[in-house]
Amino acid sequence: MGGRHSGTPAALARARQHRVTFQAPSDAAVAEAARISNPSPRAQGTTTSSRRTIRNVARAGVFLVAVSVAGVTALPAYAMTPTGTNPVASTVNGGGTFVDGAATTAQTLSVGADPAVTVSALTASRDSYSATDPAALKAAAEAQAAAAAQAAEDAEASTRLASSSSSSTTSTAKTFAAPQGGYSGEAVVAYAEQFVGVVPYGWGADPNDSFGCDGLTQYVFGQFGISLPRGVDKQAALATRISQSEAVAGDLVVWPGEHIGIYDGAGGIVHSPDFGRYVEHAHSLWGSPVFYRL
Repeated sequence: MGGRHSGTPAALARARQHRVTFQAPSDAAVAEAARISNPSPRAQGTTTSSRRTIRNVARAGVFLVAVSVAGVTALPAYAMTPTGTNPVASTVNGGGTFVDGAATTAQTLSVGADPAVTVSALTASRDSYSATDPAALKAAAEAQAAAAAQAAEDAEASTRLASSSSSSTTSTAKTFAAPQGGYSGEAVVAYAEQFVGVVPYGWGADPNDSFGCDGLTQYVFGQFGISLPRGVDKQAALATRISQSEAVAGDLVVWPGEHIGIYDGAGGIVHSPDFGRYVEHAHSLWGSPVFYRL
């Protein structure tokens, strides 16, 4: 028995029922579906023609707008043309022109009836200022040169005078008394007293020049046969250190590395203090001095 005719009676009945209920589509429905899927050539031609028409209308519109703009721009130029051939002027003004009849066509400048007349030069004004006369400038320069020459001559004369005064002062040596008696502390102080207020402070060690602090002690003790070097600490190194209570007239009073003088035995000192001052006798001490005896 073949498979095609096999099956139960119930299955055969259901198949038979399906064949009975199936309905084929109508011709109108088939035609509508075919029209939607494949539009007719006529419809396609109508759509293409409509698009071309729209493009042509748009191009014509653009062209008309451009022509209108050009015409409006050119209208003032044609209207203001001073000739009678302007078509716009002929239309608007009946063939007339737009020339202003009130405007003059020529301008005349009168510079004088006599052509030989010349324009005179203007006189420059500088608010009451005037140019300096060259002669005055020359005289001022000569006066300035003469004043400079006179000043130079006066300066030279002053220099010569100062030089001669210095030479006479140098050549005239000061006279100082020699030490009186033998060496003693009192004799040293008395000898140093004659330089007070007379010899200025300086770098020297000569009463005819100047005295440094160590220059004074070197010179004074040198007059008593005691040779001292220059320098505060070097002079102190040659002496014996003592206490202040042991110090007597003629001992050395030292501020190490700074200053030195001759003790007067009464709490004072004979010394050459500083620039701008002279040898002086100070009657009191200062700071923390150290005492030495030669």
